Amino acid sequence: MNIGELSRISGVSVRTLRHYDAIGLLKPDGTTDAGYRQYDESSLQRLFLILLFRELRFPLKDIRDMLNQPDFDPVAALEEQIALLEEKRRHIDNLILLARGTKMKGLNHLHFSAFDAQALDETAARVADTWQDTPAMQEFRQRDAQRTDEARQDDEQAFDELIASFGKHPDDPASPGAQAMAQQLRDFITAHFYDCTLTIFRGLADLYDGGGEFTQNIDKLAGKGTASWLAQAVRTYCDSHE
Repeated sequence: MNIGELSRISGVSVRTLRHYDAIGLLKPDGTTDAGYRQYDESSLQRLFLILLFRELRFPLKDIRDMLNQPDFDPVAALEEQIALLEEKRRHIDNLILLARGTKMKGLNHLHFSAFDAQALDETAARVADTWQDTPAMQEFRQRDAQRTDEARQDDEQAFDELIASFGKHPDDPASPGAQAMAQQLRDFITAHFYDCTLTIFRGLADLYDGGGEFTQNIDKLAGKGTASWLAQAVRTYCDSHE
């Protein structure tokens, strides 16, 4: 089949197929005397795997390197991806619980420094009820148990100050400066609270511009519209790091 026929069968544009050829991802099986690309059934199967792994958010370079391995086993690769997707689904389910708990109970993660030790303990208990036994919650509890009240207040004040600093942000959430801010936020959460995976970070973005207390608190600290901007910056960051 020629490139036009392959495009019609797969739904992939001719331009994209030419790009795949150029980067060594999907080479034609041959060319006609006139120089037109020709593809056979094996090319169609390879393209199917390419599209599947793209849906699983694999970078094109990784797909190419994987498919070009002499011992590549598509069944084993699919089993690994199924396990990864199931893990992502578990994280998403946990984030949904977190978001619902925040909406229902009014948790305020941005103003812990205003609470006394007893109120902080009560808040931590409500967070535990919301997150249940997720890895992030387990890590949060372990870290929190080792912190003094003064350390808690210092971390929370530093977090408020970091959020407030985002009020002076570039207009474009995809700009290098904005992406550096997103990285700074993720690094802070990981260093002070729990391992902020890309899944959790993306979930936080949904809370930031969800219109609830997270949105209100960010805008209060950093200026109106900052919460929505920060959510876009975080999503862009997650897209570029997957």
